[in-house]
Amino acid sequence: MDRRGFVLSCLAGALAGCAEPDATVSTLPPGDLLGTSLAVGHLLRAGRFAAPSAVQRIPVVIIGAGIGGLSAGWKLDRAGFDDFAIVELEPEAGGNSRHGANSVSAYPWGAHYLPLPTSDSLAVREMLAGFDVLQGDPSAARPRYDERFLCHAPQERLYRNGLWQEGLLPHIGVTRGDRDQYARFHDLIAGFRRRRDARGRKAFALPLDLSARDADLLELDRVTMRDWLLAQGLTSPPLHWYVNYACRDDYGTDYAETSAWAGVHYFACRDGEAMDAAADTVLTAPEGNGWIVRRLMQRLQPRLRTDSLVCRIAETEEGVEVDFFQPAVGRTQRFVARQAIWAAPLFVLPHVWEGMPHDLIAAVRGFAYAPWLVANLTLTEPPPQQAGASLAWDNVLYDGPGLGYVVATHQTIRTRPGPTVLTYYRALSDRTPKLAREELLATGRTAWAERILGELEKPHPGLRRLTTRLDVFRHAHAMVRPLPGTVWNEKRQRLKQGVGRLHFAHADVSGMSLFEEANYRGVLAAERALRYLGVPFSSSLG
Repeated sequence: MDRRGFVLSCLAGALAGCAEPDATVSTLPPGDLLGTSLAVGHLLRAGRFAAPSAVQRIPVVIIGAGIGGLSAGWKLDRAGFDDFAIVELEPEAGGNSRHGANSVSAYPWGAHYLPLPTSDSLAVREMLAGFDVLQGDPSAARPRYDERFLCHAPQERLYRNGLWQEGLLPHIGVTRGDRDQYARFHDLIAGFRRRRDARGRKAFALPLDLSARDADLLELDRVTMRDWLLAQGLTSPPLHWYVNYACRDDYGTDYAETSAWAGVHYFACRDGEAMDAAADTVLTAPEGNGWIVRRLMQRLQPRLRTDSLVCRIAETEEGVEVDFFQPAVGRTQRFVARQAIWAAPLFVLPHVWEGMPHDLIAAVRGFAYAPWLVANLTLTEPPPQQAGASLAWDNVLYDGPGLGYVVATHQTIRTRPGPTVLTYYRALSDRTPKLAREELLATGRTAWAERILGELEKPHPGLRRLTTRLDVFRHAHAMVRPLPGTVWNEKRQRLKQGVGRLHFAHADVSGMSLFEEANYRGVLAAERALRYLGVPFSSSLG
């Protein structure tokens, strides 16, 4: 099965561009310690900002330029409505889909692929059709995709017991009992995939709002994925590793803490197909999902205000007041909007929303966020071929603390090997988020680089000698954690409704950080705003 979503979105992280000198002579390659705008974001703690020096009235303002905010902007623009602004804390748009580049290649700093969209994710398909990546009718059962964005083979491999194997489910050296349990697990997932409720809804849909509400399905949100496996009599260690890997990779959360509903959703929700690719093929590019951000910004760039910290929102008789502080010039400005779309992480809301309802404060404060580490290693050439399967796009280590690495140049057609970039991912899911964040932010680049190289040199001896640069990016609040009780509790249902003229468009609202959920929330919020303003449009949500 293909590797699932990793949606990164955060407001707090490491100081951007903060290079740290080494205390001792080291064989480490040079590089920077990077992250989101921690110092600016933490100004909200003090809460002291000058009064606005300018006021602008505008029909719609979007707060946050991650995938949710950009999707909202995409929908407004698609409806022919252009009188809106997007306010973003960071110097560039993209959120969890930001990317970087050097002389060798572009590379992701977060989300690095998109699975083939399901027929239910119609807005995603319409967006891809607008980019001419999905070619033809977005509602077709098996659309055709631009082959340049379909991940080239080999797509995945796993390093275990000194050998590389194709695929991520361990199959070399496993027992007959393990294989029997694999088959039982796949049968259970196949049953969930086929299941429909009395209204014809899928048991596990994407977006999740379209999922069935049968009591036994919702009960899965009360137990962990690990406990659910054990309740099915599934005890195989390699199967447990595989399922835990999926939860760590998609949610930044150990399977012993992940809602079983979210865990099963990972395996059962995706049924997208293509005319010209296998169902488990993903869409990717050297910069990960950054290519989607770039395409969106071709239309939305004129409406974007970056380096702007939203420090106050309040609903008045005139509209929604949105104050934002621009640290570069030391001034505060105000939008007065008829409609506002909050597309930033929800944990920020209690710090800026005057008069925020108590039940929404409780809902937001019930969320927990997973910290992540991402590193990009620039190499003079790919790692030498080792025993077993050859270098793939996605390369995972069975016994490593990280989640492995993807190869940024995998989509490049070459006649001979050349320089490349490996993007390494690690979810700090082996301790509480608070302790993980403290370690994440207290550990310097030297220590992180040594750990990363030490881990990757196990399958690739001598990798250090090939590495000319190693940059580290720290995400302190990367994604909401779908703990038991998070996805289907009443508090989250309350967040879905919004309040008055303020709509919520972040994947946090779904309780799971997935590209498709962020897109759905953004498009849904935009359509609600258009409807309120009386602007005609054709829905992208089916």
